[in-house]
Amino acid sequence: MRLSNLADYAVITMSQAATHCGDGRVSAAELARETGLPVPTVQRLVSKLTAAGLLRSMRGVGGGLQLGRPAAAITVADIVEAVEGPIALTACVDHRDCDHEARCTMKSHWPIINRKLRGALAEITLDHLRATPTITHAMKEPAE
Repeated sequence: MRLSNLADYAVITMSQAATHCGDGRVSAAELARETGLPVPTVQRLVSKLTAAGLLRSMRGVGGGLQLGRPAAAITVADIVEAVEGPIALTACVDHRDCDHEARCTMKSHWPIINRKLRGALAEITLDHLRATPTITHAMKEPAE
């Protein structure tokens, strides 16, 4: 599974917005400059993230964007869902017709898998993303 570019950019944008916590507000153009993302893309993301309550937009003099809630209360799952909708690895979870439904042995398992995936993403907050990454386990090379 791979996140869409838009979901990836949303996480980058929100992580950058979180660096401005306590420093007032930031504009979409500033976020674009700081992240290296195109302004139209950031503006589109800001619209989706604001609609989801993850960003708050203030108009007028001194206006701009700020997090909609504390960085510790915004998760990667929240951000991905704001852009992509509910986290689901397969279309059949959305109750769409499937050519294989009559003999499918997986359909009842996908909701469990999706909840676990969402749960893993929900454990990672913007505060975690702002922290210096650490390696929690060493990767081992396969034996020859």
